[in-house]
Amino acid sequence: MAKQRMLQGRVVSIHIASTAAAVMRSIKEVRAVAGNGLEGDRYANQMGTYSKDPGSGRDVTLIEMEAIEALERDYDVRVRAGESRRNIVTQGISLNHLVNKEFRVGEVVLRGTRLCEPCAHMEKLTVKGALRGLIHRGGLRAEIVKGGTIRVGDIIDSK
Repeated sequence: MAKQRMLQGRVVSIHIASTAAAVMRSIKEVRAVAGNGLEGDRYANQMGTYSKDPGSGRDVTLIEMEAIEALERDYDVRVRAGESRRNIVTQGISLNHLVNKEFRVGEVVLRGTRLCEPCAHMEKLTVKGALRGLIHRGGLRAEIVKGGTIRVGDIIDSK
């Protein structure tokens, strides 16, 4: 039987916004509530841009720091981590591989539901070219399966 390789990374930063177009604020830790979202974030409070639209993965969004760095390197478009409109910035793990998989972020268990493709709303709040440069590497939408606290520096792992 083939041995499954473990994927592992870490949390670089955490960002939340209280309402749809509010500036994302950087925090050191956040409480993740199963079936709801991140405390204080617009989607947990049903105040996000897409809160009324059906769809999975509204609890938390993640993006790779490597994608943000590639956006600047490949497209000369600079977007700071929080400006990506994603809650958790990761490093060292391929988020695209976590669709339909459970994984751990510190003590919290998430389930990747679908890719978090960039949208015109994100580009409107950041800079022209961000949408094009983040296609297929805009991150991951996830549901919170088991809640707890997520902290900057936490290990992210999946089998």
